[in-house]
Amino acid sequence: MEDNRKAYRVRFEHKHMVSIMGVDGTWRRSCILVDASASGAKLEVEGSTDPLKAQEFFLVLSSTGLAFRRCELIWVDGSHVGVQYVTAKPKGKANTEKRRLGPQ
Repeated sequence: MEDNRKAYRVRFEHKHMVSIMGVDGTWRRSCILVDASASGAKLEVEGSTDPLKAQEFFLVLSSTGLAFRRCELIWVDGSHVGVQYVTAKPKGKANTEKRRLGPQ
């Protein structure tokens, strides 16, 4: 299988338990963080992957819930899933320049 990933990935030697949770908080699944990069991660999901059809969810990285990333589902292969981190879309370049330069 060819690896088309653009970002360097870190694979974990020991199981790193994390959770995925619906954006609306109505569901949660335990999973194992298999590997991660600056742009996404590979997870092994415990239980059904059906809720992931929602496409977007939170990857909760800490037991307190203070460390998390918003993700979107990229692929599913059995109990393994690939996710991409959702990033805020930058404002238009023209608007940024106007704010920086001020009124003219």
